[in-house]
Amino acid sequence: MKKIILTILIILILLYCFVQAIRLRKALEESKKRFKEYNAMIVDLSYGKMEYLDRGQGEIILSNHGLFGGFDQAFENVIDFSKKNRIIAPSRFGYLKSDVLGNGTPKEQAKAYIELLDKLKINKVFVMGASAGGTVAIRFALDYPERCKGLILYCSAIPEIEKPSNINLKQGPPDFMVGDYAMFILSPFFKTTIGMDPSIINSMLPINAKKLGIKLDSEVTNPDMAVNFEDYKIESLKVPTLILQSKDDKLIDINKTMEVSKRFPNLTLKIFETGGHMMQGNGEEIKATVNNFISKYK
Repeated sequence: MKKIILTILIILILLYCFVQAIRLRKALEESKKRFKEYNAMIVDLSYGKMEYLDRGQGEIILSNHGLFGGFDQAFENVIDFSKKNRIIAPSRFGYLKSDVLGNGTPKEQAKAYIELLDKLKINKVFVMGASAGGTVAIRFALDYPERCKGLILYCSAIPEIEKPSNINLKQGPPDFMVGDYAMFILSPFFKTTIGMDPSIINSMLPINAKKLGIKLDSEVTNPDMAVNFEDYKIESLKVPTLILQSKDDKLIDINKTMEVSKRFPNLTLKIFETGGHMMQGNGEEIKATVNNFISKYK
């Protein structure tokens, strides 16, 4: 009986993997079509190429995507604001067609953004960071306050309260999971593990074209605010900050957010009861809050 059950189980697993492989092929084809429709641009900077979208008119939002993102995620995160604002949405270092400056640190990425803005003849922006992109947004606001009107942290990585005694230097998925097929197989379990709908996998593809960026985020970007705690002098931040987060966010601890918010000298804090990591279901409140913030500090 045990052998029969084991055999049936193995057959079901193989069948599941086969079906997922077929579904993945279709999803990758759809992602290719989707990326072509964006018609992203590529600019040559001193260190290499940066891929980006430039959409709309008005106050400028420089949008930083999170882990598994790209210019598309950076744009879609703020698409509700694209009717009234100009959105600059780059693929961060190592994602899709964007090259890497030096070691790929948040400080180097902020420096690359200055070069991009200079190329586009843009003087000042509101910088927004979602999830892992929050570290780069914070670094930009700290290093270039003269180019920054405000900092928007959207379900974002946040600074440490104090320097941790033990720092996790691998803050991301294991390497074996960083691939189209591996992540697609795991996607049905997203809801229970990270609180996200499995359909989010479609916006993550193609993961194979983002491996370097994911590695940099896991090993460089995400640990940076702990490793270089002394360089993140949040109390001296010269630009206003808006933090938006849900209480049930499984990736960013709301208790830590509430505690560290005391470090920000000019802060607007908006907390939602539900919505998970991407604050789903709060679109109108988010739009109103961000629009009010931009109107106040433009």
